[in-house]
Amino acid sequence: MIVYTLGTIFFPFDRAVFWLQELLDREIIVEPVLFQHGATNADKLSHPLLTSVASLTIHEMHDAVQQSSLVISHAGQGSTRMLAEMGACFVLIPRLRRYGEHVDDHQLLFARAVERFGVPYCTELEQLIKYVEQPPIPLQNKLFNAPSLAEHLTVRYRLVELQK
Repeated sequence: MIVYTLGTIFFPFDRAVFWLQELLDREIIVEPVLFQHGATNADKLSHPLLTSVASLTIHEMHDAVQQSSLVISHAGQGSTRMLAEMGACFVLIPRLRRYGEHVDDHQLLFARAVERFGVPYCTELEQLIKYVEQPPIPLQNKLFNAPSLAEHLTVRYRLVELQK
């Protein structure tokens, strides 16, 4: 199974939907796909191998990732951290400002930054096709050594509350 996740942000990610339809129609993907589309409209996307859901619980996502042969994910930092920590085979598709997929290109900047540590990313369909045909190997080293921003802020503000 392939997990194809767009996250939950309210910006549409139509380019990723089009790419998925192409991969299925051209029979580049020939195994079941769990497609988590968030707020992106996926009504026109249809294929016998496809299961579409707007969202998954964290436990459902973990189960799906553990069962997957490949995860194709938006380039959010939280998702990337989770996939790296789980030892998943994954590739990132950064949301791009020029297509109205986000307010800026921070996902592209992030994808470029983690690429040097072995995390592949795609900005073109032909790049993604190569990773579907030959999935990347899971990361062998830890990608992040510091706590996540959420973990840091939780500890920081808990300490502030305790000091009051």
